[in-house]
Amino acid sequence: MNSINQLISDIKKNKFAPIYFLMGDETYYIDMISDHIESHVLTDQEKGFNQVVLYGKDVSVQDIISHAKRYPMMAQRQVVIVKEAQDLSRTIENLVTYVENPQPTTVLVVCYKYKKLDARKKLSKAVKKAGVLFESKKLYENKIPDWIQSSLATKGYTITPKASLMLTEFLGTDLGKINNELQKLQLIVKPGAQITPEIVEQNIGISKDFNNFELQKAIGERNVLKAYAIIQYFGQNPKNNPIVMTVSLLYSFFVKLLKYHAVSNKANAAKALGVNPYFIKDYQVAARNYPMKKVSVIISAIRDIDMKSKGVGASNTPQADLLKELLVAIFN
Repeated sequence: MNSINQLISDIKKNKFAPIYFLMGDETYYIDMISDHIESHVLTDQEKGFNQVVLYGKDVSVQDIISHAKRYPMMAQRQVVIVKEAQDLSRTIENLVTYVENPQPTTVLVVCYKYKKLDARKKLSKAVKKAGVLFESKKLYENKIPDWIQSSLATKGYTITPKASLMLTEFLGTDLGKINNELQKLQLIVKPGAQITPEIVEQNIGISKDFNNFELQKAIGERNVLKAYAIIQYFGQNPKNNPIVMTVSLLYSFFVKLLKYHAVSNKANAAKALGVNPYFIKDYQVAARNYPMKKVSVIISAIRDIDMKSKGVGASNTPQADLLKELLVAIFN
């Protein structure tokens, strides 16, 4: 497998493979590589005769092979891009006959989203030998804040850890969606400036004071008044603050807090918990407020609320009431 940075670097240096098979659940990188190839292989004048975009639902594998075997016109190469190639999953193995003997003047790009080739079959092995087989995997949620920071850093921006966490909580793990919001912020913030929670609140529509991160912090500090104020806000704005997100985040927090209690060398706690060292102080405070036995009870209560939120044992109970019940279990 090739790294994304190396692939993009080679494309910019005009080092092209005869075939790029881009597969996996994270569509952001598949689109990024495909777009770079579309932008860098041919000049604007050459694209008219030598670049074609096909869609899996409209063509067969044989159609793709026919296009790929053509010779370029008044250019060194031609580019054939197959989008939504996952629609050809039943017959995609038939592409092996071309991949084993690719046209050297063709750059074939296959965008195979949400699926991946069977590594035991011929096509996967043939692509590895002849070109690039790239699997784009979803990032885990705890990796997203670092991805946001590094993505902005390449463009000359910085972002505070809290602002990065706010974006992660609000946007989830969809890198394409996150990138779109980051681009909006880059139009507003001057290059070299830092993106703060206030900037995120003003331009993305996320409250810097009433969000799951602040709820987690208030609970960790046993700040009862603030925690109840936040869930009251959630109850008034349920669409923007779904209980499933709140329960998921609190469950993750207390599971990590349980791990924190178990870590003998607290200096290595951030690595053991898989969190940014900036946030380890939140676990230090929470550990003083919630001993290990209490944490286990809280985790059980969170699971119970999660089931009730899905209609098990508490049909049609308002979200705000379920969150109040959870806070009672946590603070008692």
